[in-house]
Amino acid sequence: MEQMDRVTMEKAVLVGLNADCFKPEETATYETLDELEALLETAGGVCTAKLLQNRHAPDPHSFIGEGKAQEVRELLEKTEANLVIFDNDLSPSQIRALEELTEATVLDRSALILDIFAQRAKTAEGRLQVELAQYQYLLPKLSGMGKSMSRLGGGIGTRGPGETKLETDRRHIRERINRLQEELDEVRKVRTVQRQRRIKNSVPVVALVGYTNAGKSTLLNQLTGAGIPANNRLFDTLDTTTRRLKVSDHLEVLLSDTVGFIAKLPHHLIEAFQATLEELRYADLLLHVIDASDPEREAHIEVVDRLIDKLAKPGVPVLRCYNKVDLLDDISNYPVGETSIPMCARNGVGMDELLTRIEETLLGTMHHVTLLLPYAQGGVLEVLHEQAQVLRVDYTPEGIEVETICSEELYGRYRKFEKEPDA
Repeated sequence: MEQMDRVTMEKAVLVGLNADCFKPEETATYETLDELEALLETAGGVCTAKLLQNRHAPDPHSFIGEGKAQEVRELLEKTEANLVIFDNDLSPSQIRALEELTEATVLDRSALILDIFAQRAKTAEGRLQVELAQYQYLLPKLSGMGKSMSRLGGGIGTRGPGETKLETDRRHIRERINRLQEELDEVRKVRTVQRQRRIKNSVPVVALVGYTNAGKSTLLNQLTGAGIPANNRLFDTLDTTTRRLKVSDHLEVLLSDTVGFIAKLPHHLIEAFQATLEELRYADLLLHVIDASDPEREAHIEVVDRLIDKLAKPGVPVLRCYNKVDLLDDISNYPVGETSIPMCARNGVGMDELLTRIEETLLGTMHHVTLLLPYAQGGVLEVLHEQAQVLRVDYTPEGIEVETICSEELYGRYRKFEKEPDA
């Protein structure tokens, strides 16, 4: 990064609390502080110092204790920073106490992630979802926020709804939340119509999921030529992109990119992005894209697996795509198996294997059959055109011969017409 850029960027001291009473996903570690630094850089800031505090339990007043808060204040003065960002979630009273003790603006991890989302959202739907998440995050904090409520815009933690809106009363905020939820309900209805059309046309849906910056957008571009931005930074993709992918002569799918997951993802974001994330509930196959070179790979896999269990339909097949294997010293350093695929999406390595696995997995739940329909059952052909993939139709003296790929339900309905294989 250029020195001039660092001078103009906001400077922040990063602080985390590792408490014995915290759940593993709530506590801070040196690794999560490193990730917090990457988030800060994504938001347009620069880290001047990091501090990890170990306690049995958080201080109810100042979270890290007044002595440690004084240490943070000294770090701010020494490094000429004006912002403190915590790797943990803070209550309004803790934010107010810490701002008084440090004489600086204090944000928590959720506020930083929301700020990044406010910068990244490009579509009308994305902006609606981010605005809703920010209001839901801010509503319970309105009475307790100090300096962070008085900042006059133009800085980390202030993007999104805007300063004048944040200073309105709770009733106005709740009304705005209700309106945003109504607008997103309309988005959901549109998605439902689109989904029903896909089901009618029997086009399987494959969704890309993974930790942020694992390479989902790069993979989508490599497979479909989508041409969406794929930069090496966190949360580069917020708005869902869906493209048609021809897997083989027998199979076409819709491939959808999704927002990247992250540890300690604010629940407000999960709620606000339901209109997008609910696509996972209807996916026929998930591609879990994993950064094989990530030193925290296993921990990040667990984060994504937990969210898949929460958001996807039970029993949906998952293929683990170990991306960026070109960065591994030992290419065997990943699990091998039917559901694990090594690849490098950037240069196309492993794409043929991936397409083969997609076809095998999806067609394993479908039936590729040839039916011989009596001419009196011609209406079945129309149903197959609407609800299945029809590969070939021949009109023979014995009847209408139809080669089709159909669902278990359709196969059960019409298996009585299945043609015996030629001897």
